[in-house]
Amino acid sequence: MQIGAHVRDDDPLAAAREREAAAVQFFLSDPQGWKKPPPHPQTEELLGSGLDVFIHSPYLINVASLNNRIRIPSRKGVAQHAAGAAAVGAKGLIVHGGHVRQGEAVEEGLANWRKLFERQVEQGGFEVPILIENTAGGDSAMARELDMIARLWDQVGEFGAGFCLDTCHAFAAGWDLAEAVSRVKAITGRIDLVHLNNSRDEFGSTRDRHANVVGGDGTIDPEVLVAVAAEAGAPVIVETPGDGQAADIAYLREHL
Repeated sequence: MQIGAHVRDDDPLAAAREREAAAVQFFLSDPQGWKKPPPHPQTEELLGSGLDVFIHSPYLINVASLNNRIRIPSRKGVAQHAAGAAAVGAKGLIVHGGHVRQGEAVEEGLANWRKLFERQVEQGGFEVPILIENTAGGDSAMARELDMIARLWDQVGEFGAGFCLDTCHAFAAGWDLAEAVSRVKAITGRIDLVHLNNSRDEFGSTRDRHANVVGGDGTIDPEVLVAVAAEAGAPVIVETPGDGQAADIAYLREHL
């Protein structure tokens, strides 16, 4: 099991060494922007590093949106970032499930996810797996509730969509973490990556505020997080405050 962290974009190799990480996740461009990602300056080094690399798509991307000004650049952005992820040898591109606005039909948001894959199949498919991540809040979110994830997978499962399980998001959304892995796998058949994050807020808060796995202000028992990672059997990325990431990785490596 490869264990690593979400690190700074400009020098992920140095960040990996500082944390003794076997995996890294980073952005290829401004996470709050729409620009096409440029070639990464450490491309050759990353390809030869032996690290498991994952790329996180920008936060603005919302494939489900019924707003053309958001959905169309979101589709384009996923394709561009998937190509950029492939260039650095990434094992997947993480994309949030997205949402529709209050009063809009969730069925149309789910259908928009299907259209993303259908359109890309016509162009030869994505260059890396697209890993859809569960989210913490939002009444019309595509990947907050397990029953909605099941509906989403009815639309995208046949295209090989992958799944990224975020423990903070799941806890905030009111999932029982003791059952999270088995319930997700029953729906998707797979977990490709675990974002193993503690939560600064209480169970069911719908708030997305990450805490370190150990030694911080987290409200999830670290042993519960270890159990999730062990059951999932997938690479682990901590998206926790940077000054505690080395300790998080060391703890997980010891207990897993």
